Formats: sequence, C-alpha cells, structure tokens
Amino acid sequence: MNLEELTGLPPGATDHFRGEGIEELYPPQAEAVEAGATDGENLVAAVPTASGKTMIAALSMLSAIQRGGKALYIVPLRALASEKKEEFEAYEEFGATVGVTTGNYESTDDWLATKDIIVATSEKVDSLVRNGADWLSDLTCVVSDEVHLIDDRNRGPTLEVTLAKLRRLNPGMQVVALSATVGNADEIADWLDAALVDTDWRPIDLQMGVHYGNALNFDDGSTREVPVEGSEKQEAALVRDILQEGGSSLVFVNSRRNAEGAAKRLGQVSSHEITEDERVELAELADDIRDDSDTETSADLADCVERGAAFHHAGLSSTQRSLVEDAFRDRLLKVISATPTLAAGVNTPARRVIVRDWRRFDPSAGGMAPLDVLEVHQMMGRAGRPGLDPYGEAVLLAKSHDESEELFDRYIWADPEPVRSKLAAEPALRTHVLATVASGFARTRGGLLEFLEATLYASQSSEAGRLESVTDDVLAYLERNDFIERSRDDEAEDSGEDDGPFTSAADLAEQQAAKREETLEATSLGHTVSWLYLDPMSAAEIVHGLERADERPTALGLYQLVSRTPDMYELYLRSGEDEQFGELFYEREAELLGDAPSEYEEDRFEDWLAALKTGKLLEDWADETDEVTITDRYKIGPGDLRGKVDTAEWLLGAAESLAAEIDSEWTVAVREARARVEHGVGEELLELVSVGGVGRKRARRLYDAGIEEPADLRSADKGVVLSVLKGEKTAENILENAGREDPSMDGVEPAGIDVDGADTEDSTSGDKAAAAQTESDDSQSSLGDF
Repeated sequence: MNLEELTGLPPGATDHFRGEGIEELYPPQAEAVEAGATDGENLVAAVPTASGKTMIAALSMLSAIQRGGKALYIVPLRALASEKKEEFEAYEEFGATVGVTTGNYESTDDWLATKDIIVATSEKVDSLVRNGADWLSDLTCVVSDEVHLIDDRNRGPTLEVTLAKLRRLNPGMQVVALSATVGNADEIADWLDAALVDTDWRPIDLQMGVHYGNALNFDDGSTREVPVEGSEKQEAALVRDILQEGGSSLVFVNSRRNAEGAAKRLGQVSSHEITEDERVELAELADDIRDDSDTETSADLADCVERGAAFHHAGLSSTQRSLVEDAFRDRLLKVISATPTLAAGVNTPARRVIVRDWRRFDPSAGGMAPLDVLEVHQMMGRAGRPGLDPYGEAVLLAKSHDESEELFDRYIWADPEPVRSKLAAEPALRTHVLATVASGFARTRGGLLEFLEATLYASQSSEAGRLESVTDDVLAYLERNDFIERSRDDEAEDSGEDDGPFTSAADLAEQQAAKREETLEATSLGHTVSWLYLDPMSAAEIVHGLERADERPTALGLYQLVSRTPDMYELYLRSGEDEQFGELFYEREAELLGDAPSEYEEDRFEDWLAALKTGKLLEDWADETDEVTITDRYKIGPGDLRGKVDTAEWLLGAAESLAAEIDSEWTVAVREARARVEHGVGEELLELVSVGGVGRKRARRLYDAGIEEPADLRSADKGVVLSVLKGEKTAENILENAGREDPSMDGVEPAGIDVDGADTEDSTSGDKAAAAQTESDDSQSSLGDF
C-alpha cells in the first residue's frame, strides 16, 4: 500500500512521512489499515520488534485527530515515554500538538486538555482516572504499547484495569494494542473487541541460532564459522566478528555485575575497531558520564565508554542510560552488555544480539531458572535495524552439543508463552478495588464485580467463583483498615440471616442478590490513599506505625517505616549482614515504629532488617554522607540511590498527608524527615536549601562560614560568599534567588577564607577543580549536590 492510498490523515501528514523516507507501508501496516486502524476500529497488532508498530499507532492517532478527536499513547516505561514524545513532536509541523506526563500521581495535569496526543505511562493514566481528570472523557483513541506486559506481575494489573476503565469512560473509543508476537494474541483481541493483525513479518531478515565450539548454526540450516581464539570467551569472539564487519552488538546477561564485567572485557575488543575521531568523541562522552556522578559505577562506565563499550542496567542514572543509548544508536558505541531491562521497548537495535545468559536466579525456584520464551524473543528482536543493517542475527551460547540442541528446542523453535492476567493476585487487586470504589466506578459489590468481569482476567478465568472469592477477601481487608464502608438496607440485612441447614434455594438466591447490592463507599482515609496512589497495605503500615508512636519519631524510625511498605523495593541483606543489622536493630530498637517480629520468625525478621538497612541508607543520605561512600557502603549504583531517595520522598509526602488525615501529632516530624531526605541535609540546613541553586554541599559550606539562613545571604560579606561558592555567576544567581538587593559580584574579591570541598562532585583533579570555578559551571548535576 502506497502513502497516496491513505485517507483521513491531517493535511501535511503524508508529506511528513515521505520526508522520513517512507513511500510504501510495510505489510503489517497495510493490513492494519485494511482492518480499520484509520477508521476508528479497535485493533490488536502482534508483530515483531522493528516491524513498524509505531507507524500503526501514528496512523490511528492522526486519523482520530483529523476526525476532531484526541489520542493517548500508553507506554510501560518513562524512558520510552520520552523517546515517543520526541518522535511524535515531529507531527507538530502539520499542527498536531503533543504532551507527555509520567510522574506526580496526585495531579490531573489539566494542561494536557489542549494537546492532541498525550504520552503517558500506565501508572500515570491510572492515577489520572483515580483523580478524575476531566479531559480523559475527550479521548477517542488509545494506543497501548507493549500490551503483552499485562502478563507482568508488577505492571500488568495496572495496565489491564486502566484499559478497562478507559473503555467504560469512553464506550466508543478506539483501542489499538501493540504487542510482540505472543501465544494468544487472539484472546487479547477478543477481550478488546478488536480485529487482529498477527504476523512474524520483518523488514529485514532475522536469523536465530546457537554458537557452539567454533560454529554458529542458524535456524535455516546454514552455518557460519566464528572461531574462539585461545582463552577468548564466546561472546568476545562473536562481538569481534561482527564489529570487523561494520556492525554493532548487544550482549544480554543476567545480572548487573555480569553486565559490568562483560563490558570491561568487551572493551578490549571494541577498542581495536574505533577510529581516531571516534576516540575523541568517546572521551568527551566519558567525561559527560563522570560529570553526572563520581561513583565507582560511573567511573567504570566511563572507562568502558572510552574503549567503545558500555554496560546498561537499572543501577545507572537516567542521564547515564540516555547517554549510552543515544551513543549506541549513533553507532559511536560498538557494544553494550545489558540486563534484560534494555529489551523492554527502548529503541536500541544492533546487527548481532547475543543472549549469553538464558538462566537467572529465581527465588521462587530456589535457584537458577530458564527465562521465558517471550523474554528471550524480545531480546532477539533487537537484532537488525532497517536502513543500517542488511540483516539481523540473534545468537544463544551453548557449552555442549546437548545444550545446543536444548536451546534450539527451548527458544529457537518454540512459540512465545500466552499472556495471562495477573489481576487476581491480592496485592494488585486490593489497590485496584479501592481505586475503583473511591473513583466511583463501582458503588455496590455487584457493580464492582460487573466491572471486574470486563477485565482480561475474567475472560481467561476457568475457575468458577475465583474472582468473586478473592474480591470478597480484598473488601474485608479494606474494611478492616477503615478504607471502605459496606452497608445493606434493613430488608437486605433481614434476608441475609442464616436460617441454618433448612435454608431454601430461593432464600439462598435472595441472600446472594442482597449481598451483590451491598453498597460500597470509600472513607475519607480511603479516598486519600487512592488519591496518593499508594498500595493500601503501604498506607495501613504507615498509619499503624504513626498511631503506635508514643514519642516523636526519629528520621530513622520514619525511614524504616516507609521502607517496610510494598511500595519501596527494599535492599536485600547480603551474606553476613543479618548480624550487622541485627546489632543495629538492638541498638536503635526504641526508634523503630510498630511491633518488630521475633528473631525466631526468620523470614519476617529478615524482612524487618532489610527495611532497616534501607532506612539506614536513607538516614546516611540525610546526614550528608557523600554519594561515593553510600554507593560503596551499600554496594549499589547511583541510579539505585536516586531511586531510593525519590521513592522515600514520595512515600514520606504520602505519610504526611496520611498523618494529617488521622490527626496525628507527628505530622511535623514526618514533614521534616521528608525534607531532609529530599535535599540530603541535616535539619539545620533546611532553610538554606530552599534557596534556588543551593544544594546540600553548598548549603553545608555556607553554614560552616556562618551563613545559616536565607536572610544571612542578603547581608553577608560578598567576599565570604564568593569564597564559599567559588564562582561569580554562581554567587550572583544564589544571592539574587535569596532576594539580595544588589547581587552583583563586580569588583568583589574572595575573602580568602578556608572552605573545604569543591563546588561539584567531579572536581577530583586540578583541572576539574579549576573548571568548577569558571562562570560556565553553574550546574550541580550529581545527586550528591542536591
């Protein structure tokens, strides 16, 4: 199908796509148009990675806009939201406006009412529904990217319920679901009342195979020799082979440590395949990574990057991940070793994908377990980029002939598993049942069950009464914790009495009918919990902890409290740390909120200590311990630290709202603990860090120089301020932000006082220290500065 055959798009859209080099639609795209994608029809497109799914979404959304509608594009990850926003912003040249929203779960983001295309994560859309964003009722097209992630235990239920709620809000709305090739795409299509495009077509050939010995054996029966030289590892030989051909490579491993170790080794291969110009660019990229953070992880990453290699995992900061991904897409970086997180939608194709580790540790299995077929196929689907690669290769590694045959059977020849709803898991259901009641989607038990029966879980369930039983358990939990109230009228109460073994079938039916009409209403506390986007169990833990506090809670007590909630991914205890944190527990037991489990309850006590370890990390941060020390002490990456700090700030903000809701006398204590973890400072610096441009390090130096509050900045000797802040422009900006009448530093000389510490995290050498004092260096890019 040629572009000229498309109708119903905004004027200029066809010219835009032609300018992108598109003259003809791929077969899956043409099939989607024929199935009604541009006519407002529901559609499920289950096609391989890099086969044009985004174009299907674009045609659907743009045709909806041309009909006077509004489109929402739901993504699973924030990084993917940013990527798609950049892609869709190109449509603004022919009048389609674009907005993105991924955070702040208490906001309705009313400004998005003026946008034609909105990009958001499923969690953000769920929060918008809970908080009653009016503009959601204007949606005429919703695209759900990576819809197969409904199968994910953590994210899946939110996506499933969000789609069900949006369909109820807008009965005539078009739903376009984009998926990898899965085993039951027809079930997803039936659930969404959608046409199905299910194909394995790809724009360039993908060969899948297994490397064993010196041979790479492919699924089409062909063989390619890739010899392993001496003590060389298989992945190194495969990377060297493809780099010499001019391609790039992705290597998937099963842990962060393995990703970092592999990148160091593969850098020895890639360093031989970079030009002098590339070497200069890579050195600049390495400096950008060091500027972002001066932790050991950042230093290791920068060292690898200088050699044309990189690692990628969740321990990196978002800035570092973006730098690595962009450089790899530009083919400046030649090889990335990554954990499977990189396979989850972000656009990072390579000519050869190597799945080195096809097993990973699974606590439920008690050891290493094989990856799912779908996950491995997602990784393999990253092989080959149209326009850059003549083909794509996806390779598994085998150590023996038998293992080679096993890998062909398990992954190469196998179909992906079917997508199964995870909604009936109680942690997911309690969150979404409360939200459904609080937002008014269901006002009776019967109405709640009717809504839940519109989910994928209900369409897949073969166990009669299972959903109703689990729902009743959740309702009982929510009522016990004062999140909802249930009631029936007098007649219903009478009809519900138990008449013993002689109750007739008619009476039983009447009792069941009365039970279905039981009214459900969220309490004020329940509304607050839903509005805050908290797991009800997290809210219950926080409320009970605050209610049982006899004395003003300490920061550690509050940090350990929020670390016990399901919404915080707590640090796990490493070997020997149970004794270390057990001692800390006995030293500071009086500060901890709630009833600690007995040490004889091994699993519960270990969880308590893991939360204590996480709380201690947050206390270290709030006590101004530097980022390098914390990441080394707790064996985490800078991204992990930032994630823990961000989550703690959010949970403590929620705890402050809950404290106010229950009239707790500890609201101020919670507020101060939140502010301290937000800024990473002691209580005495909280006023100083409220001044724009003053982070934790600058605040400490100002305080030590006798400038203890914002008012002091308005009257302090400018020479002292300049000595502390080490830069005229920085000093002027901060004085202006503090409200100083004349912030100019013209003619001011530093006072010559001795102030410890440099102005940026990365000033560890003479050159960097000098650079930190220049007027151009106004940023505090590292978490350590904020």
